[in-house]
Amino acid sequence: MNDKENIRVKRNLTALVEFSRLINSSLDLNFILNNILLTCMGKFFVTKGFIALKIDNHLKITSSKGIPNDDIINFPIIKISNDYLENKEFKEYLSKNRISSIFKIDAAQGCMGILGIGERLNKQPLNDDDHEFLLTILNISASAVHNSIMIDELKNVNRDLDKRIQRLNSLFELSKEFGMFSESAKVARLLIYSVIGQFLVSKFAVIILENSEIKIVESKFDEFELSQSIKKFNFNTITNPIPKAEIDEKYPLLFNLGIELIVPMQLQNETKGLICLGKRISNQEFSKTDIEFIYSIGSLAIISIENQRLFKEALEKQKLEEELEIARGIQKNLLPHSIPKFDRFEISAINLSSRQVGGDYYDIITLDENNYCIAIGDVSGKGVPAALLMANIQAFLRIICKQGMNISDATGVINNLITSNTSDGKFITFFWGMLNEKNLNFEYVNAGHNPPLLIRNKKIHKLERGGIILGVMKTNLPYDSESVILEKDDVIVLFTDGVTEAKNINDDEFSDERFEALCLKYSKLSSSEMIEKINIEIRKFSDGTFQSDDITILILKVI
Repeated sequence: MNDKENIRVKRNLTALVEFSRLINSSLDLNFILNNILLTCMGKFFVTKGFIALKIDNHLKITSSKGIPNDDIINFPIIKISNDYLENKEFKEYLSKNRISSIFKIDAAQGCMGILGIGERLNKQPLNDDDHEFLLTILNISASAVHNSIMIDELKNVNRDLDKRIQRLNSLFELSKEFGMFSESAKVARLLIYSVIGQFLVSKFAVIILENSEIKIVESKFDEFELSQSIKKFNFNTITNPIPKAEIDEKYPLLFNLGIELIVPMQLQNETKGLICLGKRISNQEFSKTDIEFIYSIGSLAIISIENQRLFKEALEKQKLEEELEIARGIQKNLLPHSIPKFDRFEISAINLSSRQVGGDYYDIITLDENNYCIAIGDVSGKGVPAALLMANIQAFLRIICKQGMNISDATGVINNLITSNTSDGKFITFFWGMLNEKNLNFEYVNAGHNPPLLIRNKKIHKLERGGIILGVMKTNLPYDSESVILEKDDVIVLFTDGVTEAKNINDDEFSDERFEALCLKYSKLSSSEMIEKINIEIRKFSDGTFQSDDITILILKVI
């Protein structure tokens, strides 16, 4: 070996020693790969190169120089095998990027990846010494690369363990917090705050199944569209979380709302609610462990919600049973069992209580063969107190209306009696009138009640004449009365405020305008047909919502 050759060998050995010291001084994978690539490229005057490591059994570029970003992203999907260099797509990729040489990075555990370098600036191919130097570099690097990968995997495992411990602690704290709330809305709010804090979700909804009714407890989506879409769900079939792709395929309406994950809240293997989540602010997908955590929170929340519901139901049931036993008997005979038959009138009525014992009252009292008393009222409150007050007004009305008193004076007497027999702010809105079948005269007094509608020739006249509501104060000013001579096809519609204040799922009221329009629309029908049509419209409007007030309608039509 001549002097020139000795110098070259010494330089190579020195370079390898320095490289070994540098490469083993760090456990950072990017640092190691970049130094491997730069050393090889600098040694052979190469301007392009890459290192692709085996990830999930496929090669993926993890470090590169001189390779366009698009080509890094579009690196072909290949496995390392004996004939991987013969892969047509891989060969085209190497040719496009002018990569002339490929070397395996081998360790004791097997091949970890490949090194690819481009053409030399002097266009000379690599000789045997060059190959030997590169293989030595890669052999020295292999253990450093392997150690770095193992350290990264260990760090990821530790991070995952830390995250799981943190989430277990969160679940433990949440289980205590959930038990402190007595309202499902507060439980749902805590649930959502926990999810938002962990995953930075901007849109969300919590939906529970309560007594077979779907209830949206919390939502940042369009509630009307959400409720319409959820109605089509069969909760029993949703037993596992539904990811974004499946929502897009099976539930496009929900996907269009922005829902990317649906997690069931289950109790004893029965789905009692749903957690619907939109896109994360970070644009990251929900991982398997993320979904498991959300499922665990949902399970804790639904247990708390269900316990609260059962407890409240038990208390409410006990209270109602006590009240209803008393009130049922009181109210049973208050409303007319049948409506008298008339020659010149049709009268139909309907009463729908928001509870088993309501506060609405109507009556039709026969005075003689030609004269009748028609009344409607709305007692404040529900249950036993309302039923007792209804009994009072019926008793007073049935006695006073047969005394032959002026209707204005009689109303004042009824008000004084009610005022003397009520307390705690109870009151009654009341409308009544004397109807003569012979001369079609109808004289009425309105004591603060919703003005009945007199429909004549497709126009509405409201029967408003009267005075203050009953039961608030003694009569100081006399009540006004008004007489109306009815004509053929006239319609009088008496109703309580539960009709116009009936609400739909968006909390919108049925409204006076909608009710009056319906009355005009169906005024040519018989009284019974009008009642049926209007009742259908109200039920359709308020479908899916609990009504807090009674609904009573009485329709009189002149024939």
